[in-house]
Amino acid sequence: MSRVGKKPISINKEVKVSRKNDDIEINGPKGKLFLKISGDVDVNIADGEINVTRKNDLKKNKALHGLYRALLQNMITGVTSGFSKKLELVGIGYRAELKGKSLLLQLGYSHPVVFNPPQDVDVMLINQNTIQISGVDKQLVGSIAAKIRSFRPPEPYKGKGIKYDYEVIRRKAGKTAAK
Repeated sequence: MSRVGKKPISINKEVKVSRKNDDIEINGPKGKLFLKISGDVDVNIADGEINVTRKNDLKKNKALHGLYRALLQNMITGVTSGFSKKLELVGIGYRAELKGKSLLLQLGYSHPVVFNPPQDVDVMLINQNTIQISGVDKQLVGSIAAKIRSFRPPEPYKGKGIKYDYEVIRRKAGKTAAK
């Protein structure tokens, strides 16, 4: 049995979980999320808990068992407290600014990079070099942060680029080490 999958998920009082056939809808103070469940995994909602079970022990169903439990837990966490990621811009002249909903990035290119985030994600600037991305969907917040980071990933020689706030860039020696 999946160690992750067999743990019950507790539902807070402000969260409302409803199921219609294979669709699960979770409403909370921060928003609303939907999930479509595969036919080989069962989701039982009762007594303020969600239990995920599988119908048989096929390898695919064992993987889906833990996956759906983790997705449901992330959805409940998202609608109650939300998720956020911080990005730091490292480099001389690297900065960010918000123009309406658009994020305008100066990253050492000959032109500014303009990024328009989706409606479900909030992009805030803590200062010129720190961007905070927040939202209720963990997957969407992570993919938007990865997309912004991909505009100028950190390089190992000077450490310039866009990095996560917890990321540590391992530095390499330059050409002077060859002498």
